[in-house]
Amino acid sequence: MISKENQLLINKSLSGNRLAQGDIYRKYVKAMYHIAVRMVVQPSVAKDLTQDVFVKVFEELDRFRGESTLGAWIKRITINVCLNHLRRKGILQIDEWDDSVLQVADESNDMIEEIDMKVVHDAIKSLPVGSRTVLTLYLLEGYRHNEIAEILEISVSTSKTQYRRGKQLLKEKLKSIYHND
Repeated sequence: MISKENQLLINKSLSGNRLAQGDIYRKYVKAMYHIAVRMVVQPSVAKDLTQDVFVKVFEELDRFRGESTLGAWIKRITINVCLNHLRRKGILQIDEWDDSVLQVADESNDMIEEIDMKVVHDAIKSLPVGSRTVLTLYLLEGYRHNEIAEILEISVSTSKTQYRRGKQLLKEKLKSIYHND
């Protein structure tokens, strides 16, 4: 699963080659920063956490077994570092939600023809932490609800409900932005 290029970088990094470590850092830092900023919102905190991620990557590189791509492994570390930060700050609290209280919006609403992605990202950042975290992991990072439940130590049902809640809130925010223009 690991490319020859990455295996070479890993081997050199493990032997202390700083140039190879720099190559790994440059190859993945932007993507990991974007994950972090989507999860913690504040760019300065995301930047600090991204640095923490790469310190951890190089401390634990000898544990990488090649069972996934290097990028996927670093992504998992990034998500864990961000979740740990949110937990330490007492920000990550995902309540159990009763599916019956969620109102599902009518899907036959008019579609918005052009959406500014910065507006969408800003709207996601304004969601409550629990919904934002689940929405980010599911929609943007491609995790399944059973994986999210395991990562966040919640039930699959709660993951699905938080996702639907986040999606509903996001839709309402975008509607209010685009219908107030």
